[in-house]
Amino acid sequence: MSIKQISVFVENKPGAMSAMTAVLAENNINMRALSLAETSDFGIVRIIVDDIYKATTVLKDAGYIHSVTDVIAVGLPNIPGGLNKVLNIIEGAGLNIEYMYAFLGKKEKNHAYMIFRVQDDALATATLKAEGIRILDQEAVEHF
Repeated sequence: MSIKQISVFVENKPGAMSAMTAVLAENNINMRALSLAETSDFGIVRIIVDDIYKATTVLKDAGYIHSVTDVIAVGLPNIPGGLNKVLNIIEGAGLNIEYMYAFLGKKEKNHAYMIFRVQDDALATATLKAEGIRILDQEAVEHF
């Protein structure tokens, strides 16, 4: 079970991030999670949004180069070692984590939420579920 993440390429210059987020704001698109990785010339903004189709459409219309990638959203107990447990499960299945980032949930205060990009979503999902780890679907993340 995976969710859709949008990766947007933005120039690494003052105002580039606010211009991109303005496009989303003006179209009433809510970001649920965000990660930014940069180089000297450009950045990659990874976002989870409440309306994937609308977001990709308005970004395209505004001239932003972007792609959509499947990622896994995981709910884990917000306790010491919670993330470590999930990492050990993923790595124990022989999977490499390409990247990960956290996001906030407003419904369950005692949980932390992470986005994972791994090379095999199906194996990661099955392995995590077998260990009692909660995997979020697109609808759950869209309503956070």
